Amino acid sequence: MTSKPPVQKSAAREWVESIVIALILALFIREFFVQAFKIPSGSMIPTLLVGDRLMVNKLRYGPKVRFTDKRLPGFSKFKRGDIIVFIFPEDPKRDFIKRLVAFGGETVEIRDGDIFINGARVEDPVINKIYYYPRGDYGGEGKVIKVPEGHVYVLGDNSGSSHDSRFWGFVPESNIIGRAEFIYWPVTRLRFINE
Repeated sequence: MTSKPPVQKSAAREWVESIVIALILALFIREFFVQAFKIPSGSMIPTLLVGDRLMVNKLRYGPKVRFTDKRLPGFSKFKRGDIIVFIFPEDPKRDFIKRLVAFGGETVEIRDGDIFINGARVEDPVINKIYYYPRGDYGGEGKVIKVPEGHVYVLGDNSGSSHDSRFWGFVPESNIIGRAEFIYWPVTRLRFINE
């Protein structure tokens, strides 16, 4: 019995297969593990600068399942002070990045530049080192705002020029994409984001 010689793939076909496999892997990693983002505005200065490129960890809180409000299990919970990337509630085609300040069920007040949660001044050094301006419908002087369950309240570090929860309200937890972890560009700013 004679055996047939093995069929040889053309070089072009091997290249196409390699590119398709690499593309599928890249999409899988972007969907469930990490995603790159570029900082478009100065709302997070001095922590993040315009043009910084960073990696957002989707695994920390659990990656969202596309087209649903479901989230796969993560290895930690949202934490006050985390810098998060989320789908902007007023325009789902845009992603925003801000600092998580309060959770659903908590009250928030901005007084004398400080954040008060449930009437107590926040002592977290990451949050209380920033002077927050009392502005907008959800953060003006003398306003105590209750965060709805299943939502978070977020603020930019550059409080004087940040379009954040003070103006447009709350972020549904299901809109949170992940936590900003690492600046990878420009090289001179290469570092982990330690809040």
